[in-house]
Amino acid sequence: MTESKLLVAVIATGGTIASERDETGVAKPSLTGENLLSDVSKSDVQVKPIELMAKDSSSLTLADMQTISDAVGRELADPEVSGVVILHGTDAMEESALLVHLQHSLTKPVIFTGAQFTADHPQADGPGNLSAAIAASVDPSNTEKGVLLSFGGKLLPAWGLYKRSADEPDAFDLSGHAICPESPGFTGTVKDIRIDIVAIYPGCDAAHIDASLEAGAKGIVLAGLGSGNANTLIVDALNRCRESDVPVVVSSRVPVGELVAGYGGGGGGYDMGAAGAIHSRTLRAGQSRILLAAMIASSKKRADMADAFGDFQKMAKS
Repeated sequence: MTESKLLVAVIATGGTIASERDETGVAKPSLTGENLLSDVSKSDVQVKPIELMAKDSSSLTLADMQTISDAVGRELADPEVSGVVILHGTDAMEESALLVHLQHSLTKPVIFTGAQFTADHPQADGPGNLSAAIAASVDPSNTEKGVLLSFGGKLLPAWGLYKRSADEPDAFDLSGHAICPESPGFTGTVKDIRIDIVAIYPGCDAAHIDASLEAGAKGIVLAGLGSGNANTLIVDALNRCRESDVPVVVSSRVPVGELVAGYGGGGGGYDMGAAGAIHSRTLRAGQSRILLAAMIASSKKRADMADAFGDFQKMAKS
């Protein structure tokens, strides 16, 4: 009697891993999940391809990311499925992976993967990444690690994930050393939540913050300078955000390192905190937007947000 194979659900969403270049040299998603799986050795497992969407991740909306998260939830609920792999573009990989982590308490491994090079590139990295992701998805020990990214020979947690390179196979890293917190199991859908990211730069004013308020943003993330700093004009704008009951999270344009609200001077991180802003310890702007959206969608209070952006008080140095 032949031993039954483990079943892995492979959710295809598009991205470079599913892209080929047309006659003009432009890369576009054109391959299905079934196409991609045909080139991957999977003798030890049975795969179930799910054709969810075919998009470059740069064009994904929060509604699309919610669709991806919902699809993962359905596979987690299927007792026949042993693991879930999501094929995804690299531009927004860190955002979708974090949303799935925030919304689902895992009962089996969930692994994101993708590619830096198109499927028809001489150095195509998609097949190798996909093979590694499938292997990771049937290792039960990966369940307790939360949502993971398998990419370029690394297996990284979703919390603090960021894309560090636009042209290297080893494309991702972590912004800090926080232990990936357990999923809070947020239940609110983010598809209709508008969260804007505002870039802070030397000499900037608050025009973009005021525009976000005018546009009806439910929350704002600042990509601050250094450890999350700005200037007095931005601090003044934070008071207007507080009056409008719009939460503001301060992150940084610096990719790596723990962010500490230690500077004053009228426009530093300490001053922004005094004006009501929430400082993100680990998450950079893209992931901060996802966490803030998920918390607003789940009707969380400011104190809960401060705890979450402090890594749910589960910081530990590696």
